Parts: sequence; C-alpha cells; structure tokens
Amino acid sequence: MKSFATVKSRTSAEFTEKKSVFIGYISPVSCEQDAKDFISEIKKKHADATHNVYAYILEGTEIARFSDDGEPQGTAGMPVLEVIKREEITGVCIVVTRYFGGILLGAGGLVRAYAKAAKMAIDAAGICEFRPFTEFVLTVDYTHYEKIKKEAEARSIKLDSCDFGEKVVFSLACDANDYASFEAFVNDFTCATAQFSVKGERYDA
Repeated sequence: MKSFATVKSRTSAEFTEKKSVFIGYISPVSCEQDAKDFISEIKKKHADATHNVYAYILEGTEIARFSDDGEPQGTAGMPVLEVIKREEITGVCIVVTRYFGGILLGAGGLVRAYAKAAKMAIDAAGICEFRPFTEFVLTVDYTHYEKIKKEAEARSIKLDSCDFGEKVVFSLACDANDYASFEAFVNDFTCATAQFSVKGERYDA
C-alpha cells in the first residue's frame, strides 16, 4: 500500500468571467460509481446550465476520465484533468458548471477559466495525505492502561475503541512505519506481558 493525496471534503467555489458564471464542484471518490453519482448529482442540480464539464482520477487505478460537455474539444475537461494531475491528487472528481453570459471567451479563455475553477475548488476543499495504517488489538493489564494511552496519544496513534474486561483491550491504528517501534516500546514497558494482534491495514489521513 502506497501513500496518496486527495481532497479533504466536498465543496465548491465560484467566480464570474466576462458575465459567464463558473462553479467548480469537487468531491473525494473511492470508485468510478462514486464519480458517476457525483457528476449526475451536479448535472441534476444545474440542469439549466450551459455546460457541466467534469474530470476525475481514481486512486490505485489507471482510470482517468473527462468530458467537455459541448465546449470546444480540449478547452474544458482536459484542462480540469490537468489541474488534478498537477496538484498530484487522486481519488477525486471535479465538475465545473458554466452559465454562459453572452460573451465568447475564445479557446484560450475557456482553458484558463475551467482550470481556474478546478484549482479554486481544490484549494477550497484542502488536500490531505492518506497513508497505510496498521490496525491492531493490544491487550494489557490495568496497571499499564494510563501509560499506554498517553504513549499512544503522543505518537498520534488512532484509538478506535477501548474495552474494559478482565484486561484493557485497545483497538488501535498507527502509521505502518511506526508499528514496530510502538510494539517494542510496549513490550519493554510491560516486560513482554502485553498481547498484540494485527487485524490488517487501512488507509487513513
């Protein structure tokens, strides 16, 4: 599993260029159906728009799609896709809605406008890195609870849950590169009485 960057949330950004209104919508997507659903949602919302241009790239695949939606070829969808690539993000879909204002922008003007809408949407959403995290269960005696909890917090290890029975059972997730170091610390602190059980891996911010 490799790290990748995507946007933090769905959002939008808007500007006007020579009376044409451009609205850039952006959303993280995990599969092609997510992207298609997002595109359909925006097209339905702006069914009266002149154009609903889109582009998306899926994480971990070679899938990248775009549409000019009636604009001159190469002036809309491709510029949006190129902005996504330039920002080095993936798992993202952008739809740029245009309401024509009556003044032609020309090919160069369209390229700049659609690229600007895409960049504004990305900036508004914010970029975050997703890294592979190791999910594991840690079982310790109650005497070790406070120390383990503080150490996990200090290392920015994510606490998914904590159960209290005969012993304390932590469900945790940490950066895959940090797992071995934390395991060594716990084993040293508890004199190897702690029990570790790796559940798997996931992507997390």
